[in-house]
Amino acid sequence: MNFILTPASPDDIIRLLRAWRFWVLGAILGALIGAAVYWIAPPPYRARATVNVDFNLEQAWPQDTDRQQFYYLEREARKLEELAWHDEIVSRLSSVYAVPVEDLRGGKLQLSQPAEAGWHFYADDSDPQVAESLASAWATAFVERAQAEIGEGHFNQFIKLEATQSTDLPKERSISLSGYLLAGATGYLMLAVFVVLFIKPKDTHIS
Repeated sequence: MNFILTPASPDDIIRLLRAWRFWVLGAILGALIGAAVYWIAPPPYRARATVNVDFNLEQAWPQDTDRQQFYYLEREARKLEELAWHDEIVSRLSSVYAVPVEDLRGGKLQLSQPAEAGWHFYADDSDPQVAESLASAWATAFVERAQAEIGEGHFNQFIKLEATQSTDLPKERSISLSGYLLAGATGYLMLAVFVVLFIKPKDTHIS
């Protein structure tokens, strides 16, 4: 225990440098393990739908009041973000795709860039077509509900929404192969460094 808690000495650094073959080999082995995990249990596919949100600040606040524009943008963006996760929308998706609401809100659906311009609606699934359909349905349902809310006066009338990407969506693995390779190599490197620095070498005595 004392050996582990002892601060690193120049000799420890020298031992670490001399063991470069060991930790380079560990990095390679770690990357191979990461690749094996990727092929044996690959991450789900992720599809992305895009909705363009235009708050039309120049019409909503024609006077030069930057502070008011900032709070207006923040307030309306937050309200729209909450609308994207509205019980009615999520429950409808849950019913159509037979996915529990807890799973949809727990990471299967993800919302990115909740501000002005493009909002990205992500959906993960082991089947790329299901991921695409789910992302498209979520984005479309959001636009329809938001437009209805704007028409009823619950949002500023100058807000405009348009689903700019809802068909033929880009689909790729949620985590790339390079991510697995990097994680495996980094993990094995850390293990190799730990072994070299914190496992006390046996003392050798010449009799």
